[in-house]
Amino acid sequence: MTDAFDAATLRFYRGNADAYAERKPPLDGPLTRFLAELPRGAAILELGCGAGYQAEAMLAAGFDVHPTDGSAEMAATASRRLGRPVATLLFHQLDAVEAYDGVWAYACLLHVPRDELAGVLARIRRALKPGGLFYASFKSGEDEGRDRLARYYNYPSEPWLRQCYAEAGPWASIAVDTSSGKGFDQEQAHFLHVTARKPE
Repeated sequence: MTDAFDAATLRFYRGNADAYAERKPPLDGPLTRFLAELPRGAAILELGCGAGYQAEAMLAAGFDVHPTDGSAEMAATASRRLGRPVATLLFHQLDAVEAYDGVWAYACLLHVPRDELAGVLARIRRALKPGGLFYASFKSGEDEGRDRLARYYNYPSEPWLRQCYAEAGPWASIAVDTSSGKGFDQEQAHFLHVTARKPE
């Protein structure tokens, strides 16, 4: 497997860690539903934790959270917020096996190059315990491209994304919800929210 990240996109986040620290992602909706489906004190791997706001909420709710980010600068920002170490981890470096009850990947896997996404999803599936829950969100579209800030997006359609999940291995269930909103670039976008459960 290759690097499973886009160098220009990673440079953007390294250079904008402080600006992202001012943005607070939602702490209700998908996150509330995700946590409600997990056992008390569940072990959660967070990919792309950004400034650590969602990790902070999960820790406050009593979960055993392991926050990570691909940018060392972002990880340092989150570490200061949380008062604990935050690992720098690129998606293709994930090598855990059946270690987590849940994996939370809010608005981060949308930057994985299209030809690498199924492999990253397979690594995440392997990291889940049997019956584990996995959430990820994507900006929807029909083909890969870049936004006006030069960040790479895989821009999946729902059918294409479901095929990637199928290639990653069998799932007990996959649910896809949709929403609309604005990202850091202030452009209107449509989002796919995918919740998948690993078989027992």
